[in-house]
Amino acid sequence: MTSDLIFDVQNVTLRFGGVISLSDVSLNHKRGEILAVIGPNGAGKTSLFNSLTGVYQPQEGSITFFGRNAKPISIIGKKAHRVSTAGVARTFQASRMFSALTTFENVKIGAESHRGIGVLGAMVKGPATRRGEKMSDARTIELLDFVGLRDKANTISASLSYGDRRRLEIARGLATNPQVLLLDEPAAGTNPAEKIQLTQLIRKVRDEMGVSILLIEHDMKLVMALAERLYVLNFGSVIAEGTPDEIRANAAVVEAYLGSTTSDAEELK
Repeated sequence: MTSDLIFDVQNVTLRFGGVISLSDVSLNHKRGEILAVIGPNGAGKTSLFNSLTGVYQPQEGSITFFGRNAKPISIIGKKAHRVSTAGVARTFQASRMFSALTTFENVKIGAESHRGIGVLGAMVKGPATRRGEKMSDARTIELLDFVGLRDKANTISASLSYGDRRRLEIARGLATNPQVLLLDEPAAGTNPAEKIQLTQLIRKVRDEMGVSILLIEHDMKLVMALAERLYVLNFGSVIAEGTPDEIRANAAVVEAYLGSTTSDAEELK
């Protein structure tokens, strides 16, 4: 893991009318790092993700993404599709897959979205378009193999288990060739065995593909086993930052979770 940054967030404030969703939030994400953002329900975690991906536009502060060749890009003011093209991919807590399509078709859509052939190219199906389509097919198979879904390429995605759906969403995110992958509750709905497999896959994405990982997750055992560093949000503000051991020992974090659920607080220990 290198010391340069993939994200630099400084003093971000996000308001919806009179409601402050994020208040003076600053954080940094190192290139090649597995970073987690945790906090009780309503702490502002999803608002932060939406701000990092161009879905929300904060009123104050700056978000700098260091994309391909470490070129700095200001995220605030960019449309979500522009942020995606720059190298930021994400999954969602609620599945956004195309349920009536196969796993192959779902991933291929992600691969096709970054080919930039345009409407005319898609209609004419010239040599360049056909070559590009073959490349997308090959990339799709490669990614399904990588996440362990090659044998389910022709399976309708709606029939997949929760664990396989999470793998599919990761493959679809990777199909856009990202520099960083934002995972929103990747373990939601999975069983203990699937959580172990998911942890292994996330590490594999970072280690073998060199993709930086930023995740939101309520399963504290998974977070503490996976993340190298954590930020803790509460009521829209950062209340702590550090390694898993430092976060476990932080009194403000324990108090925040005790105000949420006792089980969450216990898992921090």
